[in-house]
Amino acid sequence: MNNDKKIKQILVPQRLLSFFSKKLTIRPTILLFLATYQQRAWNFSMNTPTYNEKSSDEMLREGCLQQHRLAQELLYRRYFERLMPIPLRYFGNRNEAVEVLNQAFLKIFHNMANYSGSGAFGGWMASIVTHTTIDFARRKNVYHRNLSFGDFSDQPIQNSAVDHIAAEELLALIQQLPDNQRTVFNLYVIDGYKHREIAELLQIDESTSKWHLAEARRLLQKKLSKTFKLPAFFLL
Repeated sequence: MNNDKKIKQILVPQRLLSFFSKKLTIRPTILLFLATYQQRAWNFSMNTPTYNEKSSDEMLREGCLQQHRLAQELLYRRYFERLMPIPLRYFGNRNEAVEVLNQAFLKIFHNMANYSGSGAFGGWMASIVTHTTIDFARRKNVYHRNLSFGDFSDQPIQNSAVDHIAAEELLALIQQLPDNQRTVFNLYVIDGYKHREIAELLQIDESTSKWHLAEARRLLQKKLSKTFKLPAFFLL
């Protein structure tokens, strides 16, 4: 709303005051009510910020705390593509990733007051997106929680093969993994969780987490060898 429209709206009660004072004999309480309405309208126009694409994150966050729809929309549009890679790594198609990210934004808006300001605002939102993604993956995927797969030691990932392909190509290969293996691989290799933490997040045994990681490595080795014709010593 521009300033001319705001001023026009503010002047409406003044016109009513003039009309009533000239045409009617009214009680002082009515005049007092109209005068109070005019003052509140003026205060509201002066205190309501104008949100736009150039508004700072802090300004948009304050607007979201007041449940201002425009502030929420601008924050959503600003961070949507920035946060999309998080769920996109865990799911095989963009539609699922969009669904998860939208759920995460609802949690962000609902928990906006919980942001302490001690860390980066974008990092706080990314943390909510990550946990929402993991929760969604846990509900969607079926893990063999009670099976023992033996002892799979934490073997470090070698970068020989990774150095010879683009990041986008590697991400595409990871997205081709089965849901369970893809989730564990992302948590362990990319997000840096330990098997104990993965087991707690997905509510599975540590040995199950280790088996899914070993299986993901095996499948990626096969895909790398087939897709890029890499010799054996380049594999993971």
